[in-house]
Amino acid sequence: MNSMKNRFPHMPDRISGLAELAYNLWWSWHPAARMLFKRLDRQAWKESVHNPIRMLRELPVKILESAATDSVYLHHYDVVLAIFRKEMEANGGWFSENVGDPDHSPIAYFSAEYGLHHSLPFYAGGLGFLAGDHLKACSDTGIPLVAVGFMYPEGYLRQLIRPDGWQENVDQSIDRDVAPITRFLNEDGEQLVVKVPYFFEPQAYVAVWKVVVGRVPLYLLDTDIEINDPSIREISAHLYAGDTEERLRQEIILGIGGSQVLKTVGIRQAAHHINEGHPAFILLERIRERVQQGMPYDEAAQEVHDTTLFTTHTPVRAGHDVFPFDLMEKYFARYYPLLGLNRDRFFQLGVHSEEPDAGFNMTAFALRMSAYHNGVSKKHGEVARRMWQSLWPDLSEKEVPIDSITNGVHVPTWMDPKIQLLFNKYCSPYWVLGDYDDPIVWKLIDDIPDQELWEVHYWLKMKLVNFVRDRARQRWVEDRVDPVSVVAGGTLLDPMALTIGFARRFVTYKRADLIFHDLDRLKKLVNNRWRPLQIIFAGKAHPEDDPAKRILQRVFNFAHDPELGGRIAFVENYGEQLAQYMTHGVDVWLNTPLPPMEASGTSGMKASLNGVPNLSVLDGWWIEGFNGKNGWAFGGEGEADRDSEDSEAIYSLLEEEVIPLYYKMDSNGVPLEWVRVMKEAMKSIGPLFNARRMVKEYAKKFYANALKGGREK
Repeated sequence: MNSMKNRFPHMPDRISGLAELAYNLWWSWHPAARMLFKRLDRQAWKESVHNPIRMLRELPVKILESAATDSVYLHHYDVVLAIFRKEMEANGGWFSENVGDPDHSPIAYFSAEYGLHHSLPFYAGGLGFLAGDHLKACSDTGIPLVAVGFMYPEGYLRQLIRPDGWQENVDQSIDRDVAPITRFLNEDGEQLVVKVPYFFEPQAYVAVWKVVVGRVPLYLLDTDIEINDPSIREISAHLYAGDTEERLRQEIILGIGGSQVLKTVGIRQAAHHINEGHPAFILLERIRERVQQGMPYDEAAQEVHDTTLFTTHTPVRAGHDVFPFDLMEKYFARYYPLLGLNRDRFFQLGVHSEEPDAGFNMTAFALRMSAYHNGVSKKHGEVARRMWQSLWPDLSEKEVPIDSITNGVHVPTWMDPKIQLLFNKYCSPYWVLGDYDDPIVWKLIDDIPDQELWEVHYWLKMKLVNFVRDRARQRWVEDRVDPVSVVAGGTLLDPMALTIGFARRFVTYKRADLIFHDLDRLKKLVNNRWRPLQIIFAGKAHPEDDPAKRILQRVFNFAHDPELGGRIAFVENYGEQLAQYMTHGVDVWLNTPLPPMEASGTSGMKASLNGVPNLSVLDGWWIEGFNGKNGWAFGGEGEADRDSEDSEAIYSLLEEEVIPLYYKMDSNGVPLEWVRVMKEAMKSIGPLFNARRMVKEYAKKFYANALKGGREK
């Protein structure tokens, strides 16, 4: 507590708990906690980009002193701090009541990226946001979890779009002094530095940082420290390095280094959850520790196997990391003998039987070495069983032991506070504290007056349009960008027009440019004088993915085409904050992946939580989510000319159903039938596709058995 107070020496003692709260991301998904900071100074909150640490460092002392004597503010402060501390001190919750004793050693969750807050840009897209939502939901439910990831001091990338539409990748260094992250200190009060043995010459070390996510600690590894050779310092610089050898070095640091860090900080893990194949080398280190203690390899591997869950997210074969055998030999020649293995037997751990000469496949390795496996939707489970059946040659495709748990999103994070207030008023004042995976609670949405829901939605839409315009204006004033970029950035958007949102990572299979397939037909829709359509795009392409960059360039160039009337916008540098504005404020969420290449998809879930219906191809989670009344669906697997047929379906749905329904308003300007679709989207998606339901499934289906396996050893 005092150490936190020391970070803000000008903070009055009466409200010193703000320092403690600012360094725990619990505040980010509790509106009352966010209001504590916002009420200090609304303009400062906005200028800090909703970062309480930056704001508290920059606020004049007189503002803090005034708050410390304001009885109304202090009442709010005392209530929020009491709730916060009670939850942080609690050792119970759903997990202890339904699954097991939270005092047992925790589950170690390893992921290459985490999407938690825009002040911590350690994420590239959906995988990171899913991991962040997983931690938050585990905190809410009391699941004993500890997480490990990378610091990435230069983040993923800051996206700038040139006037010709080509994406430029700009390093975005993290200002650690104003981010909700702290150095993890050793007994001498210095930042903990841990050696990563066996693999690197010169020796590699990682500094340890900590992020507190409610009740879940997240330890981040950072190689950018003076003790390291320059070649080592660069390893953790960027998320998902494009060079194969650098990717391997990252994954060694994450898996082996992450294990060393947990051991050094005194955390003994009972089980492991590996989020995608990037951290899978942790399994080797767990085996090595047991072998070095005298356990035979087969017994050690079985013990690790029985306590490990592996989640795969990638139905695209090219998306799985495969490292050449000669590169593996370069780094693991001194390591695999410590496992009691020779070269050939070690390499066989990662061989994909359908491509035995391709190299060491991280997903094949993780599947072999873990007892529990899952895809992230029912459809993806089917696809994964088909993709990896050869690892179990004696089993039929249906018998392949890859289960599925459909992804969900963290409702308190992704539902706008104004929508939450409507719930509080008409549904249940305490629903977001623990009942939001109960369908009965969501049925009460019908009690919300149509006009009130529509007015809130329109306010959120105005907020989005103003945000987009302000971004474009800021680029014009501060960066003197080409006028083309200002127009393409959304300055001509119309809040009265039906607005479609498309925001996600740009890769070719997501077909961001599909809606431009018949340009003449689209022009008629966007330029309709009485019922116009407009589309807001956002998303980043990987720095090494030129085909995706070309799609992005094509979309950007349409955005400043006068023949499209300023109705197309591309908003650059997509991140968590823009995702919030878009999933809250557009009218329809468009999703156009090439089936069956969308493992799950979570952005559409976030939109539906806020009453934004999906217009989506039947793939991933939407196969389970679509009920005929909560949005619109098209396509599926098997069509010969997918782009032509799917684009035709989109145009027809827009012309015949979506646009007429949106513009059919009563005398008060409320589209009552459209609001009915909004409510159905919220009622049908909210209780099923949320992270609370998701982590409960993980706990009951996998964590309980993995923890039991660990206790029995």
